[in-house]
Amino acid sequence: MTIDIHPTAQISKLADIEDSTRGTLIRIGAHSMVDSFVKIKPVGGNGDLILGERVYINSGCVLYTGNGLTIGNDVAIAANCTFAPVNHEYVDPDIPIINQGFRPSKGGIVIEDDVWIGAGVVFLDGAIVRKGCVIGAQSVVRSEIPAYHVAAGNPAVPIKARR
Repeated sequence: MTIDIHPTAQISKLADIEDSTRGTLIRIGAHSMVDSFVKIKPVGGNGDLILGERVYINSGCVLYTGNGLTIGNDVAIAANCTFAPVNHEYVDPDIPIINQGFRPSKGGIVIEDDVWIGAGVVFLDGAIVRKGCVIGAQSVVRSEIPAYHVAAGNPAVPIKARR
């Protein structure tokens, strides 16, 4: 089985979690909640999607597995966020992009424990959000955000420390 949902997790009947045809693991931890109209899709790589305990994913979020997506414990994700741990290759203009496959991995996406993510945030391959961060709405995260910082913008940068 490639989808492992803890018995205490709550998954809306209107959420869409696709099973992998390549063996990608999708694990949803204890007491986590996946709201209506959340899409979880194994595509673009061989990475697994691991959600920790007490992760809240609000409506309209899209999570691709790509090169791997790990979300720690006690993470709150507002509506309409996108997690895209993969990039298409595009270097040869004579070949349609859709036929060029994917670029080498930048390590997937890692969200550590105790993070609050505002609405509409986009995470790209190589994004790392350390423990205790707050990510401002509509930000684009493509690199590492240090622990206990508030970050925002495109690209997201730390704007203040929480300590």
